[in-house]
Amino acid sequence: MAQSNLYIGLMTGTSLDGIDAVIVDMQGTTPRLVASLGAPLPPLLRAQLLQLQSASHDEIHLAQLAANAHSLASADVVAMLLEKAQLKPDAIRAIGNHGQTIRHRPELGYTLQIGNHALLAEHTGITVVGDFRSRDVAAGGQGAPLVPAFHQAVFASPHQNRVVLNIGGIANLSWLGQNQAITGFDSGPGNVLMDLWIHQHLGVNYDADGAWAASGQILPDLLTRMLNEPFFALSAPKSTGRDLFHHAWLEQHLLGRNDKPADVQATLCALSAYSMSQAILSQGRPDKVLVCGGGAHNQQLMRLLAQQLPGPVSSTASVGVHPDWVEAFAFAWLAERCINGLSANLPAVTGAQGPRILGAIWPN
Repeated sequence: MAQSNLYIGLMTGTSLDGIDAVIVDMQGTTPRLVASLGAPLPPLLRAQLLQLQSASHDEIHLAQLAANAHSLASADVVAMLLEKAQLKPDAIRAIGNHGQTIRHRPELGYTLQIGNHALLAEHTGITVVGDFRSRDVAAGGQGAPLVPAFHQAVFASPHQNRVVLNIGGIANLSWLGQNQAITGFDSGPGNVLMDLWIHQHLGVNYDADGAWAASGQILPDLLTRMLNEPFFALSAPKSTGRDLFHHAWLEQHLLGRNDKPADVQATLCALSAYSMSQAILSQGRPDKVLVCGGGAHNQQLMRLLAQQLPGPVSSTASVGVHPDWVEAFAFAWLAERCINGLSANLPAVTGAQGPRILGAIWPN
């Protein structure tokens, strides 16, 4: 019996807003999205994961419990996705499971994405590929971003210089030039600071459509102060996360100020847009910018990006892939590379010593 070319990709990102799941057909030259589904994180699990973003009492125990809960929630999403696609587990070759990042410290030689992959394999009856970032870090790389090679496979054009801009909690970009090597790196905050601020003041998890940011005024002095963050001046390869851009970082910049909350939100939106656009322009002038991730739905953020970039800015839906599914799609692609013994990192992007097969396998 021929082995399946169908893979599932699972992704929970820095924003902690939900579990994204896709089925991808890897047969042929271009991967094809077969089915997709998103589910919110159970509130208790989201709270556990947020608590683990910083050091706490008994965190090893708490991390293991959260890893189990994450995998059980992921197994439920896989079951719903298979039912939607009218497929049985044995139709899937493997699941690519990113897990949830709770520490990313490549400068110290480690990155940690929790998730009990063995438990996920047990509950789904499907082989699981996980822990994608560690091998790149072991080879001297940042372990991030891992998606530029996938972006090249799906979004590159022989006729245009394109940028794929993924705006999750943290933003990362892939520069897909016509006559140059692919580059990619984290540019800084995407939604993470805006999400923190609106939750603190309005009790919601994100700024729907960027409406609250659009209602405020950008504070130039605060924006300049935030842009002095040394990370923005670093050369690639570079990556970041909640280890840097967190509540204490924000409070430090607001110390002694008494700004209107909506104006702070407007400024945080401008910070994300400006740092992303400057990161893109540091590589050249793109013909087209394709945006994916939750930030693609933030209309104010998209307006600011369009004002600062020379070419059109649109979501990846304009080239056939809904922005909500791009990262899960990428981890299905990464799983297929691992199963077939193919390298998936780009040393020029991550800084690793060479190409590496990424991920570990938990067979069914």
